[in-house]
Amino acid sequence: MSETLEPAAPSAAEPAVDAPGAPAARARPASGRRPRVAVVFGGRSGEHTISCATAAGVLSAIDRDRYEVVPIGITMEGRWVLVDDDPAALELRDDAPPVRVTAEGMGRGELAMRMGGGAPVALTKTGPSVLEEIDVVLPLLHGPYGEDGTIQGMLEMLGLPYVGCGVLASAAGMDKQVTKVLLADAGIATAPHVVVGPRAWKRDPEAILAACQELSYPLFVKPARAGSSLGITRVESPERLRAAIEAAREVDPKVLVESGIEGREIEVAVLGGHGDDAPRVAEPGEIAMDAARGAGEFYDYETKYLAHDAVAMVCPAPITPQERELLMGTAARAFEAIGAEGLTRVDFFLTPDGRAIVNEVNTMPGFTPFSMYPYMWRKSGMTYPELVTELIELALARPVDVNR
Repeated sequence: MSETLEPAAPSAAEPAVDAPGAPAARARPASGRRPRVAVVFGGRSGEHTISCATAAGVLSAIDRDRYEVVPIGITMEGRWVLVDDDPAALELRDDAPPVRVTAEGMGRGELAMRMGGGAPVALTKTGPSVLEEIDVVLPLLHGPYGEDGTIQGMLEMLGLPYVGCGVLASAAGMDKQVTKVLLADAGIATAPHVVVGPRAWKRDPEAILAACQELSYPLFVKPARAGSSLGITRVESPERLRAAIEAAREVDPKVLVESGIEGREIEVAVLGGHGDDAPRVAEPGEIAMDAARGAGEFYDYETKYLAHDAVAMVCPAPITPQERELLMGTAARAFEAIGAEGLTRVDFFLTPDGRAIVNEVNTMPGFTPFSMYPYMWRKSGMTYPELVTELIELALARPVDVNR
């Protein structure tokens, strides 16, 4: 990545000006130049460290012969900084402190982005530097301020192509209640639930607790707009429900209380199709947990990211052909129901009577070495580097326009 103190001249990669209302055409880089990919990670959510771990995996796997890479970290305070291209420094380890993006340590210069695309400006110790132009953004941000449509909206305003779902699908996928509404409209089953709104809980918590008694125990209490199993509690009896709701409210003031579903936990990876092609679906995978090796009572944060010996990812999942067809078909329908692009991971409960009940739709699933999404595609014939390339190419091919 070269730097200069002079403003960057317009290049062949500048977005073309189209007729009003038409999708903005985005030219590929000039012949002979590799597309420049900004890998963005960290962020302001409680999943900052997980995002860094995802970036470690992607930075190790991205095809450097095909793309130039610009690693950009976002601090917990929301500052955008250039960082060293060092995947090992971002890895999540249970014998080390959590990884954090910092402007003083990891950062090499704070960034300012330009509206309408073009080259970002780095504010370094030696003064402002104009970087070479970014062609596409790979936002590896989980949770609020990243997976929820916020950065997607910003990138739309900047005129930058990006990997993954657009503004509406990202926001809908982040909010578990909104996801349920969209899936229900498409005829896709989800767990029975009660919404705990912030004002309703303050006005009349007893009414909400009473409504929850119509659900089936055990209950699962979840922040409505968080991921990576943060703030989730399994509740076995009514007397523990209030404390579980309060714990979830510390992560998100909007909370869901769901009936526990008896069934196996099956995950399905979906990848967008090219052009108007249907989405592609990988072989379903199953999470097998071993309590004797430290797994929690459900797939919680510690089990997912730290208890590696206690979790086995089984793919293809040992299911019948009929169950496989049901799960893969429903995952593709869920992808379409929320208007997804790029990628999603759809998590199911497969019940003993053969029903597929959607637990969550994740619009930016984890890409750590222990994550199911790349593992399912690897078992389906697409390697990790090939998957990263495919996602970048899908992003480069689609128009940059909120009205697309």
